[in-house]
Amino acid sequence: MTKREDGGYTFTATPEDFPKKHKAPVINIGIAGTGKFIMTVSSDTTILIWNLKGQVLSTINTNQMNNTHAAISPCSRFVASCGFTPDVKVWEVCFGKKGDFQEVVRAFELKGHSAAVHSFAFSSDSRRMASVSKDGTWKLWDIDVEYKKQQDPYLLRTGRFEEAGTMLCRLALSPDAQVLALASGSSVHLYNTRRGEKEECFERVHGECITDLSFDVTGRFLASCGDRAVRLFHNTPGHRAVVEEMQGHLKRASNDSTRQRLQQQLTQAQEALKSLGALKK
Repeated sequence: MTKREDGGYTFTATPEDFPKKHKAPVINIGIAGTGKFIMTVSSDTTILIWNLKGQVLSTINTNQMNNTHAAISPCSRFVASCGFTPDVKVWEVCFGKKGDFQEVVRAFELKGHSAAVHSFAFSSDSRRMASVSKDGTWKLWDIDVEYKKQQDPYLLRTGRFEEAGTMLCRLALSPDAQVLALASGSSVHLYNTRRGEKEECFERVHGECITDLSFDVTGRFLASCGDRAVRLFHNTPGHRAVVEEMQGHLKRASNDSTRQRLQQQLTQAQEALKSLGALKK
């Protein structure tokens, strides 16, 4: 990436590929939001941490029999993986004050499922995680803990998702962690994480199995991909969650300026639901 005289940027592809280091197929890749490292994960038990020049900084053995998913947290501190074992393992990728790579250390684990974990996701502030397992449940976790003092993540909510017991599932967590999206086969299910209730179900939205789910950065839309299409859905449970939250805050608001701000947010969410024909009477 080079800066032009007019202030814009010119992007040029590097002429060489990264060296072949994985021995099994690569199933996912992630780039840290800080731009300091790239993560690749293969279907065996290997995760590689690279610098942007293609040099391997660290090799992680997940010891999970096989990997099914791995991701970098939005804050770029953590790399997590799940696989055949009933847990999600999380590591911290440590850099010095000058930006130099130091080490990868084990941070914490999400323990509580009784069967293999299909997938997991982070909230945008990296304080919450969600997971879905072959045991037919999904779980929401508070990971804003001092793990260096041996503090474990807190389990906030467990919900049922029977489809996970019989088929591979994909998962996405809204940026504010209020809504969980689960995909099984060609259908999408949306849950309110505060109450653990299913609020929406979009059936047979793709001609083939859904391969990925993702919320946009605002949390207003959910995207799914399968076959050759990407489909966008309105996140109506997210708007309803804002309505519930603002109504609760309004009851406890102590001054007029706070009440005015909360009322404005409440009105915006209600208007969004009304425009979608999803406002509950």
